[in-house]
Amino acid sequence: MRYSLLNLLAQGFNGNKGWPTAWRACEPKSRYDAVIIGGGGHGLATAYYLAKEHGITRIAVLEKGWIGGGNTGRNTTMVRSDYMFPESAAIYDLGLRLYEGLAKEINFNIMLSQRGWMTLIHDRHQMETANHKTNWLHCNGVDGEIVDRDTVRRMLPHLDIDGNPCFPVLGAFLQKRGGTVRHDAVAWGYARAADRLGVDIIENCEVLGFERQGDGIAAINTSRGRIETDSIGVAVAGHSSRIAEMAGFQLPVTSHCLQAMVSEPIKPTLDHAVISPETGVYINQTQKGEIVMGGVLDLYHSYGQRGTYPTIEKVIAGTVEMFPAFANLRLMRHWAGIVDVVPDSSPILGATPVSNMYINCGWGTGGFKAVPAGGFLLAHSIATGKTHPTAERFGLERFVTNRLVDEGAAAGIAH
Repeated sequence: MRYSLLNLLAQGFNGNKGWPTAWRACEPKSRYDAVIIGGGGHGLATAYYLAKEHGITRIAVLEKGWIGGGNTGRNTTMVRSDYMFPESAAIYDLGLRLYEGLAKEINFNIMLSQRGWMTLIHDRHQMETANHKTNWLHCNGVDGEIVDRDTVRRMLPHLDIDGNPCFPVLGAFLQKRGGTVRHDAVAWGYARAADRLGVDIIENCEVLGFERQGDGIAAINTSRGRIETDSIGVAVAGHSSRIAEMAGFQLPVTSHCLQAMVSEPIKPTLDHAVISPETGVYINQTQKGEIVMGGVLDLYHSYGQRGTYPTIEKVIAGTVEMFPAFANLRLMRHWAGIVDVVPDSSPILGATPVSNMYINCGWGTGGFKAVPAGGFLLAHSIATGKTHPTAERFGLERFVTNRLVDEGAAAGIAH
C-alpha cells in the first residue's frame, strides 16, 4: 500500500491507528506440517524459505515473546563473510549474498549498508596473519584486501593513529562488501514475507515440552495449547540447550551474555564498521547517528538479557582508546543478547538424535550475519530430511568424530 505525505501526516496525528498489520495475529492450529521454534531472524527465514523454496506452507513459527525480541534485535547489526575455512566461507558468504538481494526479493527495505568492514592491524604479526587471511579468502572466492596506514587515516579520520596510541595502526584488512543491516527490518521483512506465503506466526507462545512417539516427536505442548506436527525446526540461539533437554538429548552449547551499547546521536562521522583485535571492540554508526559499540562476551553463563558493568567499562575504554573524541559522548542505553557458544566457534546445522527435529544453533556471536543462510539451510533439512551440501561439515556428529571446524582459532577472533 502506498501512502502520500498527507496520509503520513494524518497517521501521525491520529495515533498511528490506521496502519495495516505487517503479519496476521494467528491462533495456533491443532496440526501443522512443520513447526519452527524461535521467532528471530533464523526461525523466520527458515519458515520463509520452507514456503518459498519447498512449497510447504502449513507452517507455524512459535515465539515465546515477540518477533525479533531475542538476539535478532539485540546485536550490533554488522555483516561480513571474511571467514577462513572453506566451509565457513561458503556459509557466511551465502548469507551475505542472500542479504544483498533480500530487499528486492521480499519487497522490504532491510537498510543494507555495505560501507566496508575494517579489521585494524596493530603489529607485524597481525599484518602477516592478515595477508595470510586475504590469500585464503581469495582461494575461497571471497573478497578482501589489505589497506595501508595512510588509507586507514583517510577512511577513519577520527581514529587515533598519530597521537602516540597504545596500539599503533599499521593498516587494516578491508572487506568492502561488509557493513551493516537494520536488525529489526530483517525480522519484520521475513515475518511479513512468510505471512504472505501462508505461514502462521504465533507470538507469546512458549514451548513447554514434547510428546515423543518412537524416535520422533508427535506433538509440542505450548502455553497456547497442544500442536501436532510432522517436522520441527529449532532456531533459538542461547536457549538451544534447553529445548534439546526437553526433547531428550544434549548439545555442546553454553550460553553467555553478549553486550552492546549506543551513544547519543551525532552527525555522520564514522563511515565504516571497525574492529580492533587489541581492544576487542567493534564500532559502527547508525543511520540515526548513534555510535554502536560492542565487545567480548561476559565471562559467566546466563540467560539474562542484560550484562555487567565491568564489560561496559571495557568496551567504553576500548572505544575511547581508538577514538578519543568519543569520550565526550553520553551513553544512551545498553543491552545484551544470549549467544550459544560451542567448542569450535562454528554453527550446528541439520539433524538431531530426534528423527524429525532439525536444529540451527551454535553461531555464537556471529549469528546475525548468517540469518539468511541459516534459514535457507535449515529449511532444506526440514523439507528433504537431508543436510544441504553447504552444511555437511557442521552436523552434531563432528563432536564425536572430532572433525571440528575451529573458526575461532583460524580467524583469530571468535566472532
